[in-house]
Amino acid sequence: MICPKVRMMRSQVRMTKTLLPAATFALLLGGCMVGPKYNPPAVPAPPAFKEALADSFKEGDGWKTAQPGDQTLRGNWWEIFGDPELNRLEEQLTVDNQDLKAAEARFREARAMIRFNRASEFPTISTAPGITSERVSGNRPFFTTQPGASGDFALPFDLSYEVDLWGRVRRTVNAAREEAQATAADLETARLSLHAELAYDYFEMRAADSQKKLLDDTVKAYKDALRLTTTRYEGGASPKLDVTQAQTQLDAAQVADTDTGVLRAQYEHAIAVLVGKAPADFGLTFAPIDLQVPLIPTGVPAQLLERRPDVAAMERRMAVANEQMGIARAAYYPTVTLSAVAGLEGSSLLNWLAWPSRLWAVGPALSQTLFDGGRRHATSDAALAGYDASVADYRETILTAFQQVEDNLAAERILAQESRQQKDAVAAAQQSLEISTNRYTGGVDTYLQVITAQTIALSNERNNVDILRRRMDASVLLIKALGGGWNVANLPKL
Repeated sequence: MICPKVRMMRSQVRMTKTLLPAATFALLLGGCMVGPKYNPPAVPAPPAFKEALADSFKEGDGWKTAQPGDQTLRGNWWEIFGDPELNRLEEQLTVDNQDLKAAEARFREARAMIRFNRASEFPTISTAPGITSERVSGNRPFFTTQPGASGDFALPFDLSYEVDLWGRVRRTVNAAREEAQATAADLETARLSLHAELAYDYFEMRAADSQKKLLDDTVKAYKDALRLTTTRYEGGASPKLDVTQAQTQLDAAQVADTDTGVLRAQYEHAIAVLVGKAPADFGLTFAPIDLQVPLIPTGVPAQLLERRPDVAAMERRMAVANEQMGIARAAYYPTVTLSAVAGLEGSSLLNWLAWPSRLWAVGPALSQTLFDGGRRHATSDAALAGYDASVADYRETILTAFQQVEDNLAAERILAQESRQQKDAVAAAQQSLEISTNRYTGGVDTYLQVITAQTIALSNERNNVDILRRRMDASVLLIKALGGGWNVANLPKL
């Protein structure tokens, strides 16, 4: 017995000669694509950065030339600092950092979505074989004179294919591809940020080591000063007040020395997490900072648009928003679907697979929404608004990139000048301390003059270390602002 669905499909076969030309015409129109063509908006860039760092400071002026010494940064940008321990930690971060692994997994997820959407470019073929036994009720409507039971053995294969007449499927695939590229840029942004954070924390920790070394030396010097005042007191050359003042000065220096351990421990723990280790299983040896600030090539502002992965991610998402406008526009046009069924059907196992049991039907179908209460119009407006928002976000990201470069170039320039001034202040403070100590030893001045000179000298020496820390941090942030040697050409071709 033939089921009603199959009888209906067989009746459609007689329409095939009439509908095939229409289907062929629909296939020929598969190259059409409605919606706007994507063109990235123009973004004006200044001809040069306001802070011309490379022209203002030369090697020998507290700087060293970046290695490699060409006009662009390389991928392993941290190597320009010349610190083997930092290089080792950065390489370990690349392998073991959990945030980086999560970003890489999100990229693989986005890449899989390309294959998912690309599957819509091909027909869907399905089958649902079944065996049924049916006894027809004698009281059913339109009763025939053939009582009893019957069997139906069916092996159908269904094919359904949406003709991409207006480019909806192609735009969906393009959007998935562009989103995957944006996710790849997100991965590079995360990589750059994590490597920069590690370098930043590393220099902060080394600066804490330098502060501790300075305070260790200061405590030793203050102990010598305490012995001097004690000897003079015991010899009747100085009052008891000098001894108590020297002891107070020593105790305050010891407190400051101990306090540096808190900050160092915190940065060491942060580095441990960045390289994928538990803080309890990680440690770095004591090593005061002993590096020169590298002279970093900046290039021109226009190059920044191609060197920042976050700018590239925003540009790719702007392209996705453009595809969404085209998809929304395609909803106004009719959808053409080609459907076909073929298979075998019999009344028993004996005739199920016989040649006369074959069946097939094929034909196109066209659907068009006539009224949806404004849904398509709202979707189109939302897509347009989303594109406008992505353009604004893209331009804001570029402006922020320019600001970050200028901020850190200014910090480099100003801190370099401040470093020279601070070195002069340190030398003057040391000379003042020597004079005060000699005058006290000779009985000319009171110990209060020595304490004042010690306080000024220590403050200037600590500030000198702090300026070097800030210069190293500004170098890291400048490299991050410049993109760390990345280029938009590194985006995967998906």
